Amino acid sequence: MKVLLASRNAHKLVELRRIVAPLVDVDVLGLDDVAPFPEVAESGATFAENALIKAREAHRQTGLITVADDSGLCVDALNGMPGVLSARWAGGVHDDEANLRLVLDQLADVPDELLGAEFVCAAALVDGGERVVHGRMRGRLVRAPRGTNGFGYDPIFVPDGFEVTSAQLSDEAKDAVSHRGRALRALAPILAATVTGH
Repeated sequence: MKVLLASRNAHKLVELRRIVAPLVDVDVLGLDDVAPFPEVAESGATFAENALIKAREAHRQTGLITVADDSGLCVDALNGMPGVLSARWAGGVHDDEANLRLVLDQLADVPDELLGAEFVCAAALVDGGERVVHGRMRGRLVRAPRGTNGFGYDPIFVPDGFEVTSAQLSDEAKDAVSHRGRALRALAPILAATVTGH
C-alpha cells in the first residue's frame, strides 16, 4: 500500500519511514515520487490548518492516502512566535541558518532563564476522511548552535531532560521525544486502520 507524505523535505521522509515502518506496512512516497502538481500556499493560522491544506490538495491530486505535517518552534519570550512562520521567519525563502540567527538576535536581551520554548507538530491524514493529531516537545533555547544531526532550529533547542540539543541526539533518541515523533506515533494506528480498512 502506498502512502504519500506531502513534502519534499528529505529529512521528514526519512523520519516518517523510520517511525511508521515498525508499526505499519506501507510504502511511503514523497512529492518528488509522484506526478508534479501546483502546490497550494500554507495560508492557515494554525499548524493543523496548514497540515490539512497540504494533505487535502495532495490527496485530491493523487488519490493516495496522504499524510502532511506542519511544525514549528514556539518561543515563550516571543509570544509563541515564530510558530507557523518558523520556516520563513527571516523572509520568503526557506533558509534554516537565517531563521535560526534571527531568533537568536531577537532573544539577545532575554535572560537565560526565560528561554523556554516548544516544538509543535500537527500531522494530518486525508483519505476521504480527515484526522489531525498533535505532538509537542518542551525545552529551552541555547545561544549558540550545537550539533549537526538535525535541521531547522534543532541546533539551538535542548529538550527537557537533556543537556544536549536536538541536533546532538541520535535518530532513535530524537524520535522518542520529538514533536514529530510523537505526532507520527499517534497517527500510525490511524494510518494502520485506514490501510487495512478497519
